[in-house]
Amino acid sequence: MLKVGLTGSIAVGKSYVCECFRELGCHVLDADKTARDVVGPGTSGLVQIVREFGSDFLQPNGHLDRKALANLVFADDDKRQLLNSIVHPLVIEEQDGWIRALERDDAHGIAIVDAALMIESGSYRRFDKIVVVWCEPAIQLSRLMARDNLSESEAKQRIAAQMSQEEKKSFADHLINTSADVEDVRRQVARVFEQLWANST
Repeated sequence: MLKVGLTGSIAVGKSYVCECFRELGCHVLDADKTARDVVGPGTSGLVQIVREFGSDFLQPNGHLDRKALANLVFADDDKRQLLNSIVHPLVIEEQDGWIRALERDDAHGIAIVDAALMIESGSYRRFDKIVVVWCEPAIQLSRLMARDNLSESEAKQRIAAQMSQEEKKSFADHLINTSADVEDVRRQVARVFEQLWANST
């Protein structure tokens, strides 16, 4: 099985690219979903977060208030690193279990793990190939403002808190630029898929 890490900065279109790969027959694991699962009610991840950050970040239904926590950690490097030190190992454990199960069922398939911070965390080294999704900075900014209902300064703060797009691109085996229309993106994904498939068989 070919293990592929797919990454890119915030609001560059990773989810759409993953959807395209899924349509082509790849197995795709959404890192955001995994990150939510490992800090769900009753998990050790949530217990650790409450211990470190306090119960103010719990909603009345027992779920983590992700938006409030995001507002805190994007404004404080130390707190963001603390949160990542809790969540990343749990996410990686979940991803590895998913890959092991797939290898038993589809030894010649392509498994794609979508994770925004795999380069920063060093976990990209577990993968055979790295795909980096990117777009023009002005487009990224406008997408993030629209998606998360943020002011320009808030959006710029979140972008600045991550590794730059240019630095991420330097780690890529394959690049996908989402700056143009969806058909252009689909064509790029199809080309990358053909190259990945050639490596998986």
